[in-house]
Amino acid sequence: MILKTFRWAFAVTALGLAAGVLYDGWAAFGIVAILAVLEISLSFDNAVVNAGILKKMNTFWQKIFLTVGVLIAVFGMRLVFPVVIVAVTAKLNPYDAVQLALTDKDRYQQLVTDAHPAIAAFGGMFLLMIFLDFIFEDRDIKWLAWLERPLAKLGKVDMLSVCIALVVLLITAFTFATHAHQHGGAHADKAQTVLISGVAGLITYMVVGGLSGYFENRLEDEEEREAQQSGGTGSPVKLAGQAAFFMFLYLEVLDASFSFDGVIGAFAITNDIVLMALGLGIGAMYVRSLTVYLVRQGTLDDYVYLEHGAHYAIGALAVILMVTIQYQINEIITGLVGVILIGWSFWSSVRRNKQLAAAEGATETDSVPVP
Repeated sequence: MILKTFRWAFAVTALGLAAGVLYDGWAAFGIVAILAVLEISLSFDNAVVNAGILKKMNTFWQKIFLTVGVLIAVFGMRLVFPVVIVAVTAKLNPYDAVQLALTDKDRYQQLVTDAHPAIAAFGGMFLLMIFLDFIFEDRDIKWLAWLERPLAKLGKVDMLSVCIALVVLLITAFTFATHAHQHGGAHADKAQTVLISGVAGLITYMVVGGLSGYFENRLEDEEEREAQQSGGTGSPVKLAGQAAFFMFLYLEVLDASFSFDGVIGAFAITNDIVLMALGLGIGAMYVRSLTVYLVRQGTLDDYVYLEHGAHYAIGALAVILMVTIQYQINEIITGLVGVILIGWSFWSSVRRNKQLAAAEGATETDSVPVP
């Protein structure tokens, strides 16, 4: 099962590492490998969240996610996206941006770094909304019950998550502007860019997430109506058509938001766009394969707190992205936060399963009649 699910990731790894050696020798081999590990560690929570969404889709749309989605993730976000950012911020045409990336790597890195506040604001707001909507929803299964119960009660207030997200954005933009003013105003104009980019991230989440949720609810209503007419209980909803299309868009925007920190963090290791695309592309393939593995193995159903841990990791990543607008945070810290939260939620899930099994065994023993 593992070999079948990860076969494309293994193949891309071999090709990517070989391409690195051919491109710039064994030093490039090491850089590509390090970037792949960086991407996987930063995006493990992405795979868990993706799996929670992907399991709702039918087989056709799952295959679209693994084919078209991979092209968008690997080539679009890890190769094209940095070039587009440079083209927009430096007001260059795409050809000149590519030439700059290949011939003047230091200048290219500087332009991408200059665009980081806008990128972090957009991605941070999108991820923050995912986290807030999750923790403000009342769920049957609660991981950190002492925290999630009061938050679920607060979640009954309309538009609370949007209000909190906007407050966070305003504080971030104001702090950034104040800091820039105190240091000569070199980046004062970027405070407005942070504000606009953050609002754009919020709008993107509300539009794509709202449409996917709307069509998902419509499909569930139809399933329920059919079940009532037939007298059955109905089958689990597997999204198709418009619902699956908008859910697919939601997944791609989600993946893009997760990839921002990986792309920016990669510049701490190399400013070579070719090596960056190879390393991050390999990592993206493993994230995709891991997503499918979690869906096919039913891991989220067996380990019920994993999804909670992933969303807390999303919240942490959103905060980190917003903080990095002004302060530098090591990518190792970012990766470790996600790994620790997901590892903790997995351990909690294992403990829960053992307790349920023990309770079930005790119940069966009590129900056995005494001879």
